Amino acid sequence: MKIHFLGGAGTVTGSKTLIEHNNLRILIDCGMFQGIKSLRELNREPLSILPETIDFVLLTHGHLDHCGWLPKLVNEGFNGKIFCTRPTKEISRLILYDSAKIQEEEAKKANEEHFSKHDPAEPLYTEAEVDAVIPKFRVVEKDLDVKLDDDVSFKFFYASHILGACSIELTIDGKVLVFSGDIGQDDDVLMFPPNKPQKADYVFLESTYGNRLHPQTNALLELETIVNNTFNKGGTVVIPSFAVERVQTMMYLIWQLKKEERIPNMPYVIDTPMGISVLDVFKDNRTWHKLSFEDCDEMCKVFTLISDYKDSMNAVYDKQPKVVIAASGMITGGRVLSYLEHLIDKPETTVTLVGYQAEGTRGRKLLEGAQEIKIYGKYYPVLANIMLIESLSAHGDQKDLLNWLSELETKPKKVFLVHGENEAADELRLKVQEQYGFDSQVPFLGQVVEI
Repeated sequence: MKIHFLGGAGTVTGSKTLIEHNNLRILIDCGMFQGIKSLRELNREPLSILPETIDFVLLTHGHLDHCGWLPKLVNEGFNGKIFCTRPTKEISRLILYDSAKIQEEEAKKANEEHFSKHDPAEPLYTEAEVDAVIPKFRVVEKDLDVKLDDDVSFKFFYASHILGACSIELTIDGKVLVFSGDIGQDDDVLMFPPNKPQKADYVFLESTYGNRLHPQTNALLELETIVNNTFNKGGTVVIPSFAVERVQTMMYLIWQLKKEERIPNMPYVIDTPMGISVLDVFKDNRTWHKLSFEDCDEMCKVFTLISDYKDSMNAVYDKQPKVVIAASGMITGGRVLSYLEHLIDKPETTVTLVGYQAEGTRGRKLLEGAQEIKIYGKYYPVLANIMLIESLSAHGDQKDLLNWLSELETKPKKVFLVHGENEAADELRLKVQEQYGFDSQVPFLGQVVEI
């Protein structure tokens, strides 16, 4: 059996792991690379394995770095089935169409304003190419064994992180391979704790926060302080946010603060059409999270929900103090860029980061103290306050990741640390060996391992 690390190795994005057994090829996740340019350019490179030779894709969840390369995979010849949970199918559909739309709009803008070195600038894929992906999805219930071949089966089990996210137990010829996908925190605001694997010969464990512990701070109190301080200065709080789970988490926290009258009456704006659409997915999949139908309805009443672009522009130029939650979470695209174009150079503005910021993204640059950021070919001075509420991450920290391994009944032959920058993955490798004595390895991008 061969394992090909085609993405999510040595980096947090572009998750793709291919398992080759006899004549069967199974791809775990099919994500888009994000962040630094050298990684983003990989999105336009062909896979080292011909897509037409891949039989199945198993999708852990619907984030762009796990599903965002599917249109390219299909366009380049993949004609198999894509297995996922029901919420993951719904979220992937929203994310893929949104991704294609943003790429088409940005290519058009680049061509009109001539700020791209490519002539013409072209999107990675189009909405029409997403159309070809959707019929290939096959919905599978979690905790249900699904047979792919005579000696190959898999099942999904709950991973927390975001709506629909699951880890995968893949059994091939009697060997059990467990792929964590992204694992949520044990005490997430909206999600239940992740289920832990009981048996595994080989484990593929994410390591996003492999070298960090989330601070034991009160996120509600941090958010209350940020909102009140910014309001008192007459400024706007801009919260760049992932449309799935993160938008809903921020809505929930603001709703709690409003109920307790801890923050002022002013506009609270959700400006992400996809984030608004995800609210319906939350309502339709109530067994996957902690919110009741009534909670969802009550929470939404606090906010102005913006879908129309004209309303979005009105909100951008509205000078009154407000709180705006807009995608994308790492400030790589989306409507949050319009707000930052207008507000990043104002000292009364607060930009509040509430999720992981990958290497090379605008979010990471702001976090590291950048004095200016580039948006649509222009540089803007950073005079706004940059804040981080780290405890809100949808990813488990080092303690959560180690805890996830705690119920394995027998010692796995190998633990591969994936979906992490090298320093984080290597520190987690040492911790896994120290705490459990498991043989652990950090694979590199493009590596092929025989097991």
